[in-house]
Amino acid sequence: MKPDTAAIEIRRLSELLEDHNYRYYVLDQPTISDEAYDRYFAQLLELEARHPQLKSPTSPTQKVGGVALASFKKHQHRIMMLGLQNVYNAEEFKAFYERWEKALGRDFSMVAEPKFDGLAIELTYENGILQVASTRGDGETGEDVTHNVRTIKSVPLKLRGHPPARLEVRGEILLMKEDFERINAARVLAGEAVFANPRNAAAGSIRQLDPQVASSRNLDCFCHGVATDEGLEIKTHFSLLAALREWGLKTNPLTRQLKLQSEVEDYYRELDRSRNELGYEIDGIVIKLDDFANQRELGTVARSPRWAVAYKFKAIEAITRCNDVIFQVGRTGAITPVAVLEAVEVGGVEVKRAALHNEDQITQLGLKIGDWVVVKRAGDVIPDLVSVIDSKRTGKEKTIRFPTHCPSCHSLVVKEADEAAHRCLNMNCPARFKETLKHFAAKRAMNIEGLGDKWIDQLVDKGLIKRFSDLYRLEVPDFLTLDRQGEKLATKLVSAIALSKQSSLDRFLFALGIRFVGERTAELIAEHFGSLESLLNSTREELLEVEEVGAIVADSILHFLSDPKNQESIKQLLKVGVNPQWQKGLTTQTQTVSDKVFVITGTLPTLSRDEAANLIKSHGGKVTGSVSQKTDYLVVGQDAGSKLVKAQTLGVQTLDEPALLALLFLSK
Repeated sequence: MKPDTAAIEIRRLSELLEDHNYRYYVLDQPTISDEAYDRYFAQLLELEARHPQLKSPTSPTQKVGGVALASFKKHQHRIMMLGLQNVYNAEEFKAFYERWEKALGRDFSMVAEPKFDGLAIELTYENGILQVASTRGDGETGEDVTHNVRTIKSVPLKLRGHPPARLEVRGEILLMKEDFERINAARVLAGEAVFANPRNAAAGSIRQLDPQVASSRNLDCFCHGVATDEGLEIKTHFSLLAALREWGLKTNPLTRQLKLQSEVEDYYRELDRSRNELGYEIDGIVIKLDDFANQRELGTVARSPRWAVAYKFKAIEAITRCNDVIFQVGRTGAITPVAVLEAVEVGGVEVKRAALHNEDQITQLGLKIGDWVVVKRAGDVIPDLVSVIDSKRTGKEKTIRFPTHCPSCHSLVVKEADEAAHRCLNMNCPARFKETLKHFAAKRAMNIEGLGDKWIDQLVDKGLIKRFSDLYRLEVPDFLTLDRQGEKLATKLVSAIALSKQSSLDRFLFALGIRFVGERTAELIAEHFGSLESLLNSTREELLEVEEVGAIVADSILHFLSDPKNQESIKQLLKVGVNPQWQKGLTTQTQTVSDKVFVITGTLPTLSRDEAANLIKSHGGKVTGSVSQKTDYLVVGQDAGSKLVKAQTLGVQTLDEPALLALLFLSK
C-alpha cells in the first residue's frame, strides 16, 4: 500500500476505533462486537508497523504500554488538588447543609455523586491532547504518571469536539472488583502477596515504572470535575459533567442533581444499599454545590472546599480480641495507648492494632486486656475500637494500667487537670525527639525525600542526631553505618537533606512542631511577617493580628520561641545553611543546580545543545559528555541513544527540556 493510501486508511481506522471507544467506555452503548473491534485494531497495528512515520502519538494503538521509566518525575499542580471534609451521619451532614443555607439562602441546587475508593488523578489536556497525568500527592505536587494513564482505555488521548485550549480534569482511577479478583488469583498462583483491596491495587498499578504492568491491569477512570471553571462558558457542575462526556471523558451515571436535604439522605441510603452490587468500590457519596458562582462565594478553608463534602458510609466492623495495650510517645510528649489485636480482616484490610487515644477512652469503653472487642475502620481507613463485648468475658481479663513513667526515657509522666492526655515533659526524651524529627523531615514539612522512619530511628539510636541541625552535618560515611544502607542510597539521602535547606518559611515553621501551628496557620504567619527574623522579634499583639491566630495559639508560639533551647535550635539550623524564605507558592521543591553534573543527549525541541549547556553553566551546573555514576541529570531530547540506556541502568534522573527549564528557574 502506498504511503498516501496508508495515511488515509490509518486515519479512517483511528477515527473508527476512537468512536467505538467513546461509545463503549463513555456512553456504555457499544455498536460492534469485541471480535470486530479487535479485527480493526489489528489492521491498524499492521499498517502502523509498515509505515511507522505515519503513526500518531494519539493513535488508539498507543494504549498498550511503552518503554519502562527509570523513575517518576514530580509534577506541580497549577491549582491545588484539595481534599474533602468528611461527615459520617445525618446530623453532621445537616450541620454542613445548614451552613450552606445560612450563606446562600434556600435557593440552591446540589450534585450528588458516588465517592470512589480509588486514586485521585489530574489529566491535563492542551488543544485537546493529553499532555500530563499526575497523582494528587500532597495536593500541591504529585507524580507524573502519564506513561501509565495513557494505557487506560477510558482515558482519551485526544478529546472530541471543541474543548477549551487548556483543560485540567480531576478524576479517580479505579480497579473493578472482577479485575481485582483476577489479579489476586494470578498472584496466588505465582506465589506473590495479594493486594489488600482494589484501591491499593489501583494505586500500585499506576506507580509501576513499566507501563506494560498498568496496561495488563485493566484500570478504569471516572472524571468528576476540573481544576477551575475559569474560561468555561459552563455555569454549573452538572452541565460540566455533560460537557466532559461530550469531550469523550467518562463520568459516572449514578450522579444526580438534587435540591433538598431529604433528597440527599434518600440518595445516600440508595447507594449504601446497592454498593455491593456495583462493579467498583465506593465508600460514601460526595455532595457539591451545583452553581459555580456559589462555589466561588463560599471558597475554601485550609485544604478543603467549603462547597463540597464527603458523606461517608458507616464504617465496616469486625470482632476480634485485644491481646495487649502498649504505649507510644508522640512528638508533643503525649503518651498514646495502642491496642494490640488478634489479626482480623476489616473491609479487605488486615488490622492488628488500633489507637485508643487516651486513658479516658479506655475508661469509657471499660476495656481490659483479653476482652473481645468490635473494631472498625473509621471512614473505612483508620482502625478504631467501637465497644467491648462484655458477654464474652471469662474473668481472666486484666485491668489496663497507665504508666507513671515514660516508656522511653523513664521520666515522670504528668497529666494536666484540663487535659485528657498524659505527657512526658522531658524535651530530650529519645522517643519524643524521634517523632519530632520525623515530623520535621516529613513531606509537608522540610520534605526530605527518602528519609523514612527506619533511618531516623537508627540515626537517633546511634547518637548521630541529637538536634535538628545535626541532620545537616551528616555525611555519606555516617549513613553507611546504618543497617541495609548502601553508598548510592546514602548519597541520595545526603543530597535530599542538602536540598531541603532551601525551604519556604511556612513549611519551616510547620516543621518546627510548634503546638497548635498546623500547615494553614504556618502559612498565614509566614505571609503576615514575611521573614523568620520578623517573627522571632514579634510581640503577642503582633501575633494576634494574624488571621485565625487567637490567644491560645499566640501564647503557644511565644512560649516556643522564648525557650532558650528552641532559640539555640533555630540558630544552629541557620548556621548550617537552612534558609527559610517566604514567597507565596514557594515550596521545598526549590532546587539548586550548583555543582550538579549534567549530560545532554538527543535533539531538544527549542534549545540547541550549546544553548542548553550555557544555561546550565550560568546557573552553576557542570556539563560533561558522557554518563557516569557522577552524573546527576541526563537531559533527554528526541532520538536519545545509548546515553539514555546507561542513565537508566545507573539510576540517573532524566529531564526533558521543560523539566530542565523548571529546574533552572526554581534554582534562582
